[in-house]
Amino acid sequence: MKRLRRLIWFIAGRLTLITAVLGLATIAFYFAMNAANIFVILKDGMAQRAMTVMMDTDRGELNKYFAANYLARDPVLAASGNGTNPYDRYRITGIDHRLRMEWMWAWPWEDMARATITEEIPGIDGRILSSWRAVTPQEQLSPPAWQSGRYDVVLIRESGQWHIRSMTFLGDYP
Repeated sequence: MKRLRRLIWFIAGRLTLITAVLGLATIAFYFAMNAANIFVILKDGMAQRAMTVMMDTDRGELNKYFAANYLARDPVLAASGNGTNPYDRYRITGIDHRLRMEWMWAWPWEDMARATITEEIPGIDGRILSSWRAVTPQEQLSPPAWQSGRYDVVLIRESGQWHIRSMTFLGDYP
């Protein structure tokens, strides 16, 4: 009887350990999967946002990455819609968009995540439109620099896909 009891406790202890290890591995897998998905949404979404402002691409593409209520109140997109866009005078042909995720957290069972990112566009290829060339000073013939910065981003998962719900500008990125 004593040996049977020891055998049962041995098996129960090993099963508990195996279950705990498998549980932690499952949580780590889903955390890594969410991190990869969130990084892709942030990278592609922020690049599409910049291209929409600079190159006047289709705004409908932004719905893949951003929640609809955020697009209505984004100050960068609002400037491109109300005529104060500094890139309207230029024909932008390409950008060098860089995004770095400093921190991210998303529990596997929650539909909300937070991230801190830095965005910069060190290179903008473009020329001033011929209609603006005569009235623009010589030093402004190349496109203005994009405001690089750090952002605190909140994402939500809707119908299995992550969307950027809000972004808070934390400051300039050197």
